[in-house]
Amino acid sequence: MARKYFGTDGIRGRVGAMPIMPDFVMRLGYAAGKVVASAEWHLSQGERPAVLIGKDTRISGYMLEAALQAGLSAAGVDSLLTGPMPTPAVAYLTRALRLQAGIVISASHNPFEDNGIKFFSSDGNKLPDETEEAIEAELEGPLTPRPSAQLGKARRVMDSDGRYIEFCKSTFPTELDLRGLRIVVDCAHGATYHIAPHVLHELGAEVVSIGNEPDGLNINAQCGATYPAALRAAVRQHRADLGIALDGDGDRLMMVDAAGRIYDGDELLYVIARHRHGSGTLKGGVVGTLMTNLALENVLKQTGIEFARAAVGDRYVLEQLVAHGWQLGGEGSGHIVCLDKHTTGDGIVSALQVLHALTRNRQTLAEAAAGLVLYPQVLINVRTERTFDFRAAASVMQAVAAAEAELGNSGRVLLRNSGTEPVVRVMVEGERHELVKTLAEGIADTLRRAAAS
Repeated sequence: MARKYFGTDGIRGRVGAMPIMPDFVMRLGYAAGKVVASAEWHLSQGERPAVLIGKDTRISGYMLEAALQAGLSAAGVDSLLTGPMPTPAVAYLTRALRLQAGIVISASHNPFEDNGIKFFSSDGNKLPDETEEAIEAELEGPLTPRPSAQLGKARRVMDSDGRYIEFCKSTFPTELDLRGLRIVVDCAHGATYHIAPHVLHELGAEVVSIGNEPDGLNINAQCGATYPAALRAAVRQHRADLGIALDGDGDRLMMVDAAGRIYDGDELLYVIARHRHGSGTLKGGVVGTLMTNLALENVLKQTGIEFARAAVGDRYVLEQLVAHGWQLGGEGSGHIVCLDKHTTGDGIVSALQVLHALTRNRQTLAEAAAGLVLYPQVLINVRTERTFDFRAAASVMQAVAAAEAELGNSGRVLLRNSGTEPVVRVMVEGERHELVKTLAEGIADTLRRAAAS
């Protein structure tokens, strides 16, 4: 069944346009509540199924939270409200509180004008496709509230931040601490603003916080993991040892060293993998995506670490990890998954895994990442009609084949449709930047001509 609303990471869009409208979100809450209520749960007599609702700091979160709560109540499902809370915290708390599902109101790294809804199952994992399809099927039916005596209730979870802070700290070895480190943490004016600084401080670090004054409109605005220049400037200003940048909902991570150099998800994944391999704690191999830098794949294989690629998106990284029985994977964008620590990608937990490697081995970030030199990678977005199939355009395929022949074994070419907007993403990587840039621009020009004809 083709899904109408759910994408690779829930439902997302511009606030005030379908599907991010209060009436639709209320129906979504009702539909999700019906699916949850129909599942087999071992509930006590008279007990209703319950769902956790967390959100990031966007102003539209208030509106969407109320709409979801109303829909769930109509379906006879209780709502537990956390207020602003990172996406991975909702996954953890849903499992810890033995709830039937978790819902996050967030558009992750997008600007405040956007928002979205994503779901976690009772075990803290993303919903399987069949459950999302069941929710979409319920959306087609009428919204018929349960009898008054059977309506759901709502209450606040008052200790959710403290619970999650303790969970994050538990993923860092008890025999180690962060004393002597000055760390700048950029919370992107998002959901980690009241979490990440406390985690680092309670582990012993001297913490300088930026991006920790959300006003509903400034989430991800020239800050956080998608704009690490702000963190780099702060690290230099405060003469810090390290900088940690998170995104609006706390599942992405970028880091900066004392010299102001930015490290992306591929490099941080390498630091964790190399440390675990050296200490004998790496279970199996590492999963990346189609966009993972070829240099990472090559250096891991040279080290004796298996590597597999998944489709783009942390959801697919998780699927590959489970399929292989491995624990570590991630994306260059900063989604890093450590399944021995959490069920989903978590920026704070991932940062602590990097810090574990550095403190255990008494290395700087630059020293720990020195074995990986990323290949130049050029990405160009070409806007097309949604119906345009680049694979059917002979000129495009010929341009790709010619570029691949010129790169040989020292590079890659990848074309893929965006899952969120009508563009084809052209990616070329290789050892020589000028060649990579020329080939990427040539393919993009060919693609534009083919799409316009």
